[in-house]
Amino acid sequence: MPKQLFESTKENLKQGAQGMAIDARRDAGNACASLRVFVLSLLVAALMGVAGWAFLAALRFVTNLREAHLWLFALLPVVSVATAWIYRTHGLRAQRGNNLVIDSTLTGTPIRSRMALLTFCCSTATHLVGGSAGREGAAVQLGGTIASNVASIFHVEGHDRRDLMMAGISSAFGAAFGTPLAGAFFGMEMCFIGKLDYSAALYCLAGSFVGNAVSRALGTPFSFATIASVPPMNLGNLAIACLAAVLFGLMARLFTFCIRSVKRLYARLFTNYLAAAATGGILLSVLFLVFGLHRFGGLSEWMTAAAFDGSTTPVDALLKLVLTALTVGVGLQGGEVTPLFGIGAALGGWIGSVALGEPSFMAALGMIGVFGAALNVPVTTIMLGIDMFGAHAGSYFVIVSFISYLVAGHHAVYPAQRIVTPKRRSLKNDADLTVEHAQERHRQELEQLERS
Repeated sequence: MPKQLFESTKENLKQGAQGMAIDARRDAGNACASLRVFVLSLLVAALMGVAGWAFLAALRFVTNLREAHLWLFALLPVVSVATAWIYRTHGLRAQRGNNLVIDSTLTGTPIRSRMALLTFCCSTATHLVGGSAGREGAAVQLGGTIASNVASIFHVEGHDRRDLMMAGISSAFGAAFGTPLAGAFFGMEMCFIGKLDYSAALYCLAGSFVGNAVSRALGTPFSFATIASVPPMNLGNLAIACLAAVLFGLMARLFTFCIRSVKRLYARLFTNYLAAAATGGILLSVLFLVFGLHRFGGLSEWMTAAAFDGSTTPVDALLKLVLTALTVGVGLQGGEVTPLFGIGAALGGWIGSVALGEPSFMAALGMIGVFGAALNVPVTTIMLGIDMFGAHAGSYFVIVSFISYLVAGHHAVYPAQRIVTPKRRSLKNDADLTVEHAQERHRQELEQLERS
């Protein structure tokens, strides 16, 4: 009996040692692969930091030039037609913008290097002539292009390539907005609705912080407004915050609806894409110059400061929304995030002045709430609030981000987002679809109901 026990124990120890050896070899292999992706993520982030600094410097230069020479708004039709022609004849799939970055991240489709040059030049041109656009779209496309080409050069494939692409997205957000925490989660969250890809967490964190650090070290200035005071979390203030979050979600939904409607309208009215681009550019020029709306051109960063001072109204938010929809809808390049900041801050500042007697707190909630609902990134929204305004209003950030996210439904600035976890039980059939396909299915169902 003791001999059998000894032999059994010996065999168990032998098997355990063999298992530990196999685990050690597997862990060593995974560590080597992870280290390789981590180092490449740092390379992508450093390159994106330089690209982000150059892009933001170009935007500051052309913005100052436009504000000194308002006649540049008259060139909107020229830039609109040129952008449409360049993307149609030389852009390949680049006209899909951030949706191409999402597709490339999830499917492994490579992004041609020309996308970076196109988005840099055409986005800068849009801001030169006053198109109401942002900077995140161009930044993410730059980061995605850099990451895709680095992956191709170093033969990174499969899941490692996906992680590297997400790190590129994170580095782009961190470099463009100076918000490294939000940037880290944006890379993990941008491609999906209802999912955070934690497997890329280390690379996204490193990418966002390094991209931000390089951009700042090269001289990119970032400044954020401050919240004068955070109201106590009582029943009344909580009710006001929840009602405001509903409005922020509805505003985000209206924003995406308007962009989609403008694109469909131009496609329906014009068979010639250059005619559509010219008409859209002329319309924008008339609105900016004849109606004196030039303040709402470009980034319109004045809106945020005005909202925190309590000098904005819902009319300001709606004007910025309409002009951004007309700009993006006609195909002019840039992005949507900075306009969303202005729209949300303007609406929130007005709500704060009316309901609380102090605008800055609600302006901050509106700024992040409309952004997060339109892009379907609630966790990124919370981190953005912490990056911009500190953690003292963190409870409100959580409440507003998730309520506005749910209210916005399956609508998105990025139609290529994959719906992993539907937002509501009534939308469960949208699981595993893209936002674009889900919206098309809803439209067909509505048409069938109308016919019956």
